[in-house]
Amino acid sequence: MVTQSHIEWTQTTWNPVTGCTKVSQGCKNCYAERMAKRLEAMKVARYRDGFKVTLHEDLLDAPLSWKAPRLVFVNSMSDLFHPDVPFEFINNVFETMKSCPRHTFQILTKRSERLLELSDKLPWSDNIWMGVSVENSEVINRITDLQYVPASVRFLSIEPLIGPILSLPLKGIHWVIVGGESGPGSRTMEGIWVENIHQQCILAHVPFFFKQWGGKRKDLTGRELKGRTYDEMPISYTCQR
Repeated sequence: MVTQSHIEWTQTTWNPVTGCTKVSQGCKNCYAERMAKRLEAMKVARYRDGFKVTLHEDLLDAPLSWKAPRLVFVNSMSDLFHPDVPFEFINNVFETMKSCPRHTFQILTKRSERLLELSDKLPWSDNIWMGVSVENSEVINRITDLQYVPASVRFLSIEPLIGPILSLPLKGIHWVIVGGESGPGSRTMEGIWVENIHQQCILAHVPFFFKQWGGKRKDLTGRELKGRTYDEMPISYTCQR
């Protein structure tokens, strides 16, 4: 699946893998699972197995045909480092990204242990950004794993933020995104949690992107923090614009 994205910090999504399984509290109200079930009910062929991990080999070369540079979120509907995704397939995804230097690719995982295990075997290039999803202080280990990964940009998606994180290990981290949970059953994000992370980013000179407050109607709660919008990006991308 290749689509234009409404996610504020990217432009396009590319899903050579769909489907996933839950690993922590951040997965409780997974938007991708909710969407996959909807697409399965609509008889969309790629989701005939619902949210089961599925490899789409016919999409591996899709970015090669895109002429204009794009900011691309890889696997918005899955996790590239899920244990059911073979190393060979992950490597093929990386080879495609490396072959498209005009595009910038953003990958997120909650499986930081497998990311670290495989990282020195993968063909990294400057246009591949690697991030981990972090929802509270109980999964800080994902950040320490990421710090050892040889990506040109290492970033954090702290979404959904469901608890305070008073001490973020930000050494070697180039970007932080924060957002609240949205949709049915969404858990509340406290403003003080966001402000604390913002202050940590200021002190560490790390760009800060505030995605949303979230809630059942995220369009009503908006994106402003203390009266302004934060859309900061890593300097490597800012310089390209």
